[in-house]
Amino acid sequence: MTWRWGPKLLLLLLFVGAASLLVAFNYSYSDGNRAGYIQKFSHKGWICKTYEGELAMTTMPGVAPVLWEFSVGDKEIATQLSQVMGKRLVLHYKEYRYLPTSCFGETAYFVDRVVVQE
Repeated sequence: MTWRWGPKLLLLLLFVGAASLLVAFNYSYSDGNRAGYIQKFSHKGWICKTYEGELAMTTMPGVAPVLWEFSVGDKEIATQLSQVMGKRLVLHYKEYRYLPTSCFGETAYFVDRVVVQE
């Protein structure tokens, strides 16, 4: 009896898993902008290499900055960020929650656009 339902149950579980991944990768939970100075930016990982960074957001001089960690999925954006380190930036990001592994990025925040403020 259970042998007959086993393949159907496995197929249903695979379908639900694929559907949840489709939703997780195509619909962002939130998006917005953060402004500040890149304090750290690196390409890290053993098997899954990801671009990870840290933005120091200062409200006023003399106050300790708030640090915001982010990931970058696009190599062009990563190259652009490496070139503009030290300048004040506005980073546009999308937040993706519930990604299955850290192979896509160590954070839930993925930067997709960079604007340099003069």
